[in-house]
Amino acid sequence: MARKTVAAALALVAGAAVAVTAPAPAQAAPPGEKDVTAVMFEWKFASVATACTEQLGPAGYGYVQVSPPQERIQGTTWWTAYQPVSYKIAGPLGDRAAFKSMIDTCHAAGVKVVADSVVNHMANASGTGTGGTSFSKYDYPGLYSGADMDDCRATLSNYQDRADVQNCELVGLPDLDTGEDWVRGRIAGYLNDLLSLGVDGFRIDAAKHMPAGDLAAIKARLTDPGVYWKQEAIHGAGEAVSPGEYLGNGDVQEFRYARDLKRIFGSEKLSYLSGFGESWGYLPSGKAAVFVDNHDTERGGDTLNYKAGATYTLASVFMLAWPYGSPDVHSGYEWSDKDAGAPRGGQVDACHTDGWKCQHAWREIASMVGFRNAARGAAVTGWWDNGDNAIAFGRGDKAYVAINHQNTALTRTFQTSLAGGTYCDVQSGTPVTVDASGRLTATLAANTAVALHVGARTCPGGSTPPPATTGASFNVDATTVIGQNIYVTGDLSALGDWSPAAALKLDPASYPVWKLTVSLPAGTSFAYKYVRKDAAGNVTWESGPNRTATVPSSGRIVLNDSFRG
Repeated sequence: MARKTVAAALALVAGAAVAVTAPAPAQAAPPGEKDVTAVMFEWKFASVATACTEQLGPAGYGYVQVSPPQERIQGTTWWTAYQPVSYKIAGPLGDRAAFKSMIDTCHAAGVKVVADSVVNHMANASGTGTGGTSFSKYDYPGLYSGADMDDCRATLSNYQDRADVQNCELVGLPDLDTGEDWVRGRIAGYLNDLLSLGVDGFRIDAAKHMPAGDLAAIKARLTDPGVYWKQEAIHGAGEAVSPGEYLGNGDVQEFRYARDLKRIFGSEKLSYLSGFGESWGYLPSGKAAVFVDNHDTERGGDTLNYKAGATYTLASVFMLAWPYGSPDVHSGYEWSDKDAGAPRGGQVDACHTDGWKCQHAWREIASMVGFRNAARGAAVTGWWDNGDNAIAFGRGDKAYVAINHQNTALTRTFQTSLAGGTYCDVQSGTPVTVDASGRLTATLAANTAVALHVGARTCPGGSTPPPATTGASFNVDATTVIGQNIYVTGDLSALGDWSPAAALKLDPASYPVWKLTVSLPAGTSFAYKYVRKDAAGNVTWESGPNRTATVPSSGRIVLNDSFRG
């Protein structure tokens, strides 16, 4: 938990549960050394199960992290997930049976399951929880009473005081005395219950607010004391508690990594990233959990979020290509109100509908999971940069990536360490050729990347480069609300002849940038405009004059536009 507004901080509060007799744990199909986690924030368990089968397993994700499963306070804001009432699996995301079914389904897809676990505190409220449990602050019947809380009943106010950080109440949340044997036993009982259902690991929320020794003692009581353990211990300069204290228990989330990515991709130069990692003072790579954003930071503004468009996407591409830490890919939903809960109570019928962003399935991001798996164990080789916002590097003879975070296209011959032959550029899904000397000649449109690896020598539909095609690639930055989509039309039959009904729908996978490539004859000049349509068929044309463009004699013209309101 960080020092945030009360509402945001409440998001980091979660609960513990009473151990229940359960069947023997299901075993995941071994994911090998896959270290990328898809964090399905506030997804219903049934929706997570579908994603494991249809997206996460095929893409090569090793883990899926689910939101806290325990009984919580009632309410529609997202941070209710972090105010536990009991240790029953009885929240709005699904009951015990749904949770178990999700675990088994994900295991069958080769994906292990991490449960977000909040064991630092209980709910700061009174009433009836989502599983029917009556409670009040300091009194959680059958579980804890006031005697099980730390003696400090004041709100945490001084992060330079260790006792304040680890004994007082984080934004008024009743702080469990994790030094007490009874409390340790109840927490271990909850985690062991989840292990009995097949859970493969835990994210420990607000770890910094519990002494590292207390967490070690709890972990020692687990049926699998070596279980994967990822701790939220946020770095704060000059603070009394350091993230490094928790390395003996397991991985620790490296918040500085995400903050620095925002600064570099947002206002500095990608060329600065050549030594990114431990040399920047970060935690050891083998114990660091990294991310571009998470459920808390995307709302707090200290990291990038989906609203940054191509900048967010390219930062994710870099994270998955760069060999530092174990990456988390956040997958959430659109929001304008920072407290807003998940659409449809967490039910995801389809990505890019009802406000679900599904970053885990964006082609540019999902394709890099396979890249990372293929490159595992290979050091960075052949770093290149232009002194500004274009970079490229290899991962030995296993993979190569180039990133152009500039406003103009970049054409260059890159020296790779790949063997000669045909590869699939997993960013675009098109074949490219590396010559016998390892050279790759490519044109990168503004704010795009090229990524090759030995596990993708062919693209869907063929193994050889297609004939050169000409046309236009439309990329428009356009915000929408649930139910709206962006289309393009123009003065050619291929563009719908100015008819909104015949306009071509753009792909929102890199939202807020919508994309579409259209084949057109070389030399064709055309006029075009973007339109916004909603589910009822209402059409809103962008303002201003018609846009114009001409297809080059070879290749495509890349049009990077912004929707004019």
